[in-house]
Amino acid sequence: MTLTDQVIKSIIKRLIMGQDYRIEILTIINADFLQFALGFFNKVIEAKLANQDVSIDWYKQTFLDSRLPSDEVAINSGINKKTISNMYNSATRQIVLDASQEHYDTLCRLIQSLIDQQNEIDLTLTIKLRGVSVELNINESLIVINALAVKRSAIRGGAWSTAGKRVEKPLMNTLCQLFGVPAENFTQEQNPKSMREVDFYLTNGSRKYRCEVKLMGIGNPESADVIFARESDVFVGDKLSDLNKQQAEQLNVKWVELRADGGYKRFAEVLTQLGIPHKRLDGNLASALDKILDKTAANDDNRGTSFF
Repeated sequence: MTLTDQVIKSIIKRLIMGQDYRIEILTIINADFLQFALGFFNKVIEAKLANQDVSIDWYKQTFLDSRLPSDEVAINSGINKKTISNMYNSATRQIVLDASQEHYDTLCRLIQSLIDQQNEIDLTLTIKLRGVSVELNINESLIVINALAVKRSAIRGGAWSTAGKRVEKPLMNTLCQLFGVPAENFTQEQNPKSMREVDFYLTNGSRKYRCEVKLMGIGNPESADVIFARESDVFVGDKLSDLNKQQAEQLNVKWVELRADGGYKRFAEVLTQLGIPHKRLDGNLASALDKILDKTAANDDNRGTSFF
């Protein structure tokens, strides 16, 4: 799943302006899934047309072929690699292949059992390619539908995870630039190996304040718990529950809720409380963000690096 620089810029702008950023991620998820689905259907029709003995085994022989990438075999069997890793505490190629075969056989037995119990239901999936069509019976159709469902789930999980990792530091960087924080007062330097990963630092002389960002909804309290466990000094979130805020204040963690009305302004209050030099934001917020994001992207292009 690829997040382009333009998408990341759009997410950052939406976050700071207090708008929901999720539509950007959902668009990518839908595009990736639909592209996969079309390619998968193309493989299905070609595999079935090429198979002489048209039985349920044609799918297993083609899509669970041990020569395929292990993560692809797992998806085709109706399970994802992460689940296999959690089940077996390992995701070596052989374990993934064996687990995929076992899961596929179990899935086939389950489907057959359901069909036997509800024999009044029938399903035929017809796929056409260049004027040629094939029909999948109910067993085959359900196997294909399950594989697509697992793939979408994998795409979805990867998209949200990638978005969080790619956006967190640029978001903090943009907030600092928005309020004119001098370059020497914030850093994205790599953490020492002895320290747990931290998203960002604000600095005041020799003092470093640990900052973390979570693009979580109110229904994800465990994400906030992780932040507090890391003893962060500043916590920036998309949405924060009242409990999140109470926890932060009890632990003396400065918090910013971007989705609150004018939520980004609280970052200036945090800077004041920490003694970090900054300026008051004047003018239109959207215009200011466009200038910052465009300038940053242009500077990165000149350096051959990527801010995003």
